[in-house]
Amino acid sequence: MPEIRFVIRWPDGEEVTCYSPSLVIRDYFAPSTAYPLTDFLDRSRTALGIASERVRAKYGVPCSRALRQLGDIETRAAHFADQPAAQVICTAFIE
Repeated sequence: MPEIRFVIRWPDGEEVTCYSPSLVIRDYFAPSTAYPLTDFLDRSRTALGIASERVRAKYGVPCSRALRQLGDIETRAAHFADQPAAQVICTAFIE
């Protein structure tokens, strides 16, 4: 299964490299695109959920790494929940 990493920039300027076990992430994010925080979270939940389910379909178990990545994203996003204008930028894909 082809995996991909995607780089995001949080509202405070910190850049983080994230993991997906599937290229489906490309259907939900585009490089150099800013997403409002809630939209970014929705897209992350959907894309990483689909990616994990693809692993389950192939190997019989969900992808714990994708689910952990989603948990990390949700934890970090909570720091910006009180900022209505907060945006997350997808800066790049690394294959």
